[in-house]
Amino acid sequence: MNRRRACAVLVGAAALAAGIGAGDATASPEAIKMLIPANPGGGWDQTARALGAAMQSAGLAKQVQYDNRGGAGGTIGLAQFVSSAKGDPAQLMVAGLVMVGAIELQKSPISLAQVTPIARLTAESEAIVVPAGSKFRTLGDLLAQFKANPASVSWGGGSAGGTDHILVGLIAKAVGADSARINYVPFKGGGEALQAILGGHVSAGVSGYGEFAEQVRAGKLRVLAVSGGARVSGLDAPTLKEQGIAVDLTNWRGVFAAPGLTDAQRQDLVKLVLATVKTPAWQETLRKMDWNDVLLTGEDFGNFVAAESQRAGAVLREIGLAK
Repeated sequence: MNRRRACAVLVGAAALAAGIGAGDATASPEAIKMLIPANPGGGWDQTARALGAAMQSAGLAKQVQYDNRGGAGGTIGLAQFVSSAKGDPAQLMVAGLVMVGAIELQKSPISLAQVTPIARLTAESEAIVVPAGSKFRTLGDLLAQFKANPASVSWGGGSAGGTDHILVGLIAKAVGADSARINYVPFKGGGEALQAILGGHVSAGVSGYGEFAEQVRAGKLRVLAVSGGARVSGLDAPTLKEQGIAVDLTNWRGVFAAPGLTDAQRQDLVKLVLATVKTPAWQETLRKMDWNDVLLTGEDFGNFVAAESQRAGAVLREIGLAK
């Protein structure tokens, strides 16, 4: 039995075991290499390793190797992926909205348009928080001062040009505040940002809700708003849209394949991911990490990424970070 036929048989059997039809089985490579354009421990790393583990647990891939290549918001890893993985259907990369902003900010000659979109997987709502004793009791209080004097409100969040920064820019645009006067304070890590927020060194904090959940439950932080289209389960905090702010933003993550694949190779990888996200292992990961399932595949995902790139680029240009 040749290697490709053996692989097809292996994956076909696994597909049946996972509850999908044999006609949906994909002849994907037995060994997958996952490029993670970030250091270990973050959201992309967690997503990639959970996806790979789910593939292996269901027999959809015999082996998954991981390669962390962090730096410059993921653009270093992206450049490596484009140059080294071309035409190889056994290589995947996990990335998301943070990379979209970094590409604009770093003026990267390599973009996500040069890789093959496979699937958007998860999304997490951002939260706007203040210390429990803050004078800003409501989002309206905060945004009234922000609109009147943008520089007087300091926002603490992640790296410049990232999801947190983009959200502040979108809010400024929505309320008519001068984007050029945004006072955004970037922090290298979540712990550093949290201490600054709790200590009152910034007016408000912005990050994925998970970063603040423990302090919110302890009564040390108050959530003024969440950024997604729906409320966060178990959290009594309204969305921005519910409060009249026309902004809907989530920090999404997805999986991409190498450049230069054939249509058949791309479809095989889409089928592989579709089978993977149905597995009990992946579903348990969604529950454990409190990630929203926002599955979008193939060409539709590619169109979404293109639209997100345009939106992020426009915001970063408005706030003077990109030209």
